[in-house]
Amino acid sequence: MKPVFLYRSGLPVSGLLDILKQGKRNLSMLQPLLPTLLEQRIVLASGSPRRQEILKRIGLKFEVVPSKFEENLKKSSFAGPHEYATATARGKAMEVADRLYSQVKKPDLIIAADTVVSLGSDIIEKPADEEDAFKILKRLNAKTHEVVTGVVLVVPSLTGAEKYDMVQFHESTEVCFGDLTDEMLKAYVATGEPMDKAGGYGIQAIGSSLVQGIHGDYFNVEGFPVYHFCKKLVQLYRERQQRSAPRTDQHS
Repeated sequence: MKPVFLYRSGLPVSGLLDILKQGKRNLSMLQPLLPTLLEQRIVLASGSPRRQEILKRIGLKFEVVPSKFEENLKKSSFAGPHEYATATARGKAMEVADRLYSQVKKPDLIIAADTVVSLGSDIIEKPADEEDAFKILKRLNAKTHEVVTGVVLVVPSLTGAEKYDMVQFHESTEVCFGDLTDEMLKAYVATGEPMDKAGGYGIQAIGSSLVQGIHGDYFNVEGFPVYHFCKKLVQLYRERQQRSAPRTDQHS
């Protein structure tokens, strides 16, 4: 059964974040890897303040190199939002990798992500303007939608056959909007918060007042699936350590 994490309107997201931040920042799944990670050049291929803040919370040190990849992939050519978000994240990662791997000091890890909202078969990204933001929120009102983040990790190739290797995955979270009036939605649009966010709302701030509940990873809705990322990163580094370890000849 899929892990369940719910919050209701009686527990605002701001309160939830305060609870989560009470623990020591670095005591995470990545703790055994941190000595290695802190010595490496890690690049976040995103200018998103939310992703930067999330990665800082778990103790990562990184430089920000926003991707110049044009996010204009044809949505209809993908089977669903998971494939679309992952393909966009892959485009971002490869654009940054191609630029930085020509440098003397190559990145040890590049992190790229893309988050979209889907309602039924429709993929919803950032609103074009305030009118579009209201239309998007009106569509999401009193319904359950899906937030999907595709993540791609790029590391130097161990074989030399390619410049780099990639690991890609996605995370999905269901979000239920409350039944809100047009006046409430227009007032939220007027705050300006919807304009740079997939689906036209930010769950980590004022937009939390629109959300009745979620099913899945909260941080995925904020823009980056922390648990899934940490799990994949630990797996990736363990596999690379095993592959690069010197083999011992067991035959005499």
